[in-house]
Amino acid sequence: MSGRDPFCQPRRIRRGAALTLVFTSVLVAGAATGALPQGEGKSAPDEARSAAAPLARHADVARAAEEAMADGKSPVEAARRAASRSGDRWAAVYSRGEYEEFEDALDGRYTGVGLWAGSERDGRVAVTKVRTGSPAARAGIRPGDLLRSVDGEKTDGRPVTEVVSLLRGDASDAPAGTTVRLGLERDGRTWTETLRRARLSTDSVTVRDLPGALTLIDVDTFTKNSGGQVRDAVRRAPRGAGVVLDLRGNSGGLVTEAVTAASAFLDAGLVATYDVEGEQRALHAEPGGDTTRPLVALVDGGTMSAAELLTGALQDRGRALVVGSRTFGKGSVQMPARLPDGSVAELTVGHYRTPSGRGVDGRGITPDLETDEGALQRAESVLRGLANHS
Repeated sequence: MSGRDPFCQPRRIRRGAALTLVFTSVLVAGAATGALPQGEGKSAPDEARSAAAPLARHADVARAAEEAMADGKSPVEAARRAASRSGDRWAAVYSRGEYEEFEDALDGRYTGVGLWAGSERDGRVAVTKVRTGSPAARAGIRPGDLLRSVDGEKTDGRPVTEVVSLLRGDASDAPAGTTVRLGLERDGRTWTETLRRARLSTDSVTVRDLPGALTLIDVDTFTKNSGGQVRDAVRRAPRGAGVVLDLRGNSGGLVTEAVTAASAFLDAGLVATYDVEGEQRALHAEPGGDTTRPLVALVDGGTMSAAELLTGALQDRGRALVVGSRTFGKGSVQMPARLPDGSVAELTVGHYRTPSGRGVDGRGITPDLETDEGALQRAESVLRGLANHS
C-alpha cells in the first residue's frame, strides 16, 4: 500500500511493522466485556469476500473525507460515516491527534481519566475497570457504572473505540489538564462528573506469588515489551512452579508482543495464521520456551483480539488448560491508512485463525473448564492438580 497516496499507511508505520497494529482494540482506555452471541461471526466464504475489497473500502472512506474537505466540512466525521456504511463492524477513524494518542497507548502511556469501558449486549457502555489513583478513581467511579455520555455526546450504541476517543480526546486540543464531563448511572441513579485528564502510564504486566508455590502473571494489555515481561516472569518463577496466565479483560494490543508471550511457553511452532487481502501468512513462536511448567490461562468475555490469539495457540497446542468464560470473539485484521487530511482510517482486511484452523471472529474461544464465579480460585485448584499429577 505504500506509495499510493492518499491510501498509504500512516507515517511511522512500515509495511513490515503493520502487524504491530492490526490486532489492536480499545487498548488502555477501554475493553469490551460481553462475549458476542453465537452466529455473529462470518463464515469462511464471507471472510474471503470481506478481505477481497479492502482497497475499495479504504478508497470510499478517503473519498468521503476529501469531498468533505472541499465543502468545508469535517473530513473525520465524513470518513466515520463512510466507514459505518461499509458494514465493517471494527472500522475506526481517528483524527491526527487521536491517532498520536493511540500510538502513545501502544507504548504504555496515554492521556485520559483512568477507566476502562466496554459495550454490553444491549448497546450500553459500562465501566469495567478503574485505575487506582486515577481521576476516575478519585471521583468515586466504580466498575459496573454505566457511562451514558461524554461531553454531552450520548454513548449508547456507539463503538467503544469512539467512546474511548471521546474520553481521551485529541492530543493537540485535549492534553493533560483539560476537562471531560461524564454522564453516569448506577442502580437507576444518574449524575454528572467533570474530570481532569491526566498523563497516565500502564503497568500492563503484574506478577505475584500465590499460595502453594504458584505464580500469577496478569496481562492487562499487550503494550510495548509486555511479551518480554511475561517471558522474564516465567524465567524467574521457581523451577517447576505452576503459572496462572490471567488474560481476563485483556483487550488486545501489539500482536508481536502476544507472540513473544506465547514463545515463553512454546518451543517454536505455529501461533496463528492470518490473511491480508487474501494472502495467507503465519506467526511462529521463537524456540526455547518453557514447555514443561504447568500452565492455566484464565479468560473471560473481555479477553479479545491479541489475547485470544495467544489463548488459542496455547489451547490448540495442548500447552495450557483454559479456564473461565467464553472470550469476546475479535479475530479480524485491521490495516491503517492515512486519509487526505492526516487522519487515519483502520478497516478490516482479513482474519486470523488458531493453529488448528479455528476462526475466532464473532465466535470467541470456549474454555476447557467454564466458570464465572471464583474463576481464579478454580484456576489455582486446577493448577495444583496439574502440578501434583506431573
